[in-house]
Amino acid sequence: MHGITSLTAWQANPADILAGNRGHWGVENREHYVRDRTFDEDRSQVRTGASPQFLATARNIVMSLLRLAGCENVARGIEYLSRRLDQILALLGVLPEPIRKGDAYTTTRLCRAVHAGRCRRGPDD
Repeated sequence: MHGITSLTAWQANPADILAGNRGHWGVENREHYVRDRTFDEDRSQVRTGASPQFLATARNIVMSLLRLAGCENVARGIEYLSRRLDQILALLGVLPEPIRKGDAYTTTRLCRAVHAGRCRRGPDD
């Protein structure tokens, strides 16, 4: 493998450069895998005006909100939230955490439900 760096030969330790390279590609692969598998972004027909950029931004917001809420599987989080508008609004901060019959639904609880498999399985991410 070859690479270019601005570090000098004295600063560039091969192990550090390899670790940095792997870290970069780990993040790249994680994000692109979700975009390809969960959002099927590669087959999008939206190509004109500001629409492609808007949709990419919306996808980034969805991934970020779910990950900030502790969800590791974006597809399962989306599937779980698709039937729970009150929890989506709470996650966005539009409404306070919704309460049903004394049972508070929080983002932590949302992710526990997702990870416990109480929603249908979606494509892995």
